Amino acid sequence: MFLVVGLGNPGKDYDGTKHNVGFELVDLLARRLNAPRWKTELKAQTAKVKVGDADVLLVKPQTYMNLSGESVQALAHYYKVSPAQVVVAHDELDFDPGIVKLKVGGGHGGNNGLRSIIAHLGADFVRVRIGIGKPPSAERGADWVLSGFNKSTRPLIDDALIKADQAVEAVIMNGIAKAMNAVNQSA
Repeated sequence: MFLVVGLGNPGKDYDGTKHNVGFELVDLLARRLNAPRWKTELKAQTAKVKVGDADVLLVKPQTYMNLSGESVQALAHYYKVSPAQVVVAHDELDFDPGIVKLKVGGGHGGNNGLRSIIAHLGADFVRVRIGIGKPPSAERGADWVLSGFNKSTRPLIDDALIKADQAVEAVIMNGIAKAMNAVNQSA
């Protein structure tokens, strides 16, 4: 089984914000894979789907971004999933809007959702990094990630979500090494 975790904040106030692109990706996967209704378990909304022959649990932690690791660790423990089979989709300030790259391990890069998951699970999980671009100034980072996309950026993000959907499927179907070669070279 794989856990595919989208990072974001719960609630209508955060819908469409840069910080919620992980939630958007998981919602896209749920629609494309005809997921059953979402259920609430272990501080998350979850839906079980199949990708090829693999069982996949789509996850949207409901703990808010900064505490995402609580939910991810509890689900990984409950479903007996190793960190190598946890795929976390998140916003990436270091990439221009529309860029998608895969990575295994590493630091949190200032993302408090990743910081929490690393603290609870370790760093050896797959990351689907979805570029949202840098804020106009470093001290405006929190305002930036909690704001929406402008009209010229939104189409880039929609395209990135399709690429990220394909990247998740590639990880599950082909393994991380082949998926990274395909996805990261096209970015």
